[in-house]
Amino acid sequence: MKNIKFLVATLLVTLTASAQFTQKALPYAYNALEPFVDAQTMEIHYSKHHAAYVKNLNTALAGTADEKLSLNEIFAKVSTMPAAVRNNAGGHYNHELFWSVLTPEKNTKMSAELEKAVIETFGSFDVLKEKLNAAGASRFGSGWAWLVVTKEGKLVVSSTPNQDNPLMDIAEVKGTPIFGIDVWEHAYYLKYQNKRADYLSALWSVVNWTEVSKRYKAAMPKPDTFASWPEIKTFHKVMSQTFHPSEEGNLQPIKERSAEMAEKANALKMAKIPAQFNKKEIVAAVNKLAKDSKALDKLVKSKAADAKITKALNGLHDTFHTIVGLCTHDEE
Repeated sequence: MKNIKFLVATLLVTLTASAQFTQKALPYAYNALEPFVDAQTMEIHYSKHHAAYVKNLNTALAGTADEKLSLNEIFAKVSTMPAAVRNNAGGHYNHELFWSVLTPEKNTKMSAELEKAVIETFGSFDVLKEKLNAAGASRFGSGWAWLVVTKEGKLVVSSTPNQDNPLMDIAEVKGTPIFGIDVWEHAYYLKYQNKRADYLSALWSVVNWTEVSKRYKAAMPKPDTFASWPEIKTFHKVMSQTFHPSEEGNLQPIKERSAEMAEKANALKMAKIPAQFNKKEIVAAVNKLAKDSKALDKLVKSKAADAKITKALNGLHDTFHTIVGLCTHDEE
């Protein structure tokens, strides 16, 4: 009996360790969204349907070259992946988002930024509701209606079939979803039967606009801090392409490109520093970057030990991020 218990415990640990994706706890009780979403539907939807997507996704990925990919990495190349991965990865992500944008809390409000964007894009909140309801109602069969932020920072309403979403490379409308409505029958049929339109109308009473606003802010394109300083962006490209492989023990990129690194660092030093960054500490750090890049190139050319090259490259990386921190006031 002890041996059986030990084997069962070992199996459970193994299964847990091999499961990359897990289901977050539902942020409210099953009955918290009543009368708009009934408790039985919520329990089945979360504990059966969503749980199955997570389990099947881990099974589909287990032992493959894609096992360690994040959901975003999967979505970026989902057109090349098996249907089991596409369907279950989408099902997991879509439901995690769905639970988060619903709440029993009353009268949550859009942020001023999101409200402004909604009015500028759709004319009014009522028009946004109409468009999302129409997208959900007109989706033939199963799928989702979405409010999406495009890469240009624009709001768009779209719809996808099955468990697809706008992050996928196969999506007609691509972008970051900040609000989604599940229009699979399992999301509403126990309470609303075939009246999908009634379900869509009811759901607006439990939207978590605080969460949607946070997602809007996170999805908006960030300003390009270094738009006026292209030389630092050029240096960063070489740094990124050589330093990150070194973190995994691969020094071949820096050995092949150390001269290019020194050249880009010197170009950065010689370039005119934009006024907002032209400070004593930043100038000193740029000079150090150029000096240390040249020293790193000499180490590579002299066939120095890998440990010395790695140490020099790490120091160069630290100096670069000191510059970034001084420019953005966000020390890394």
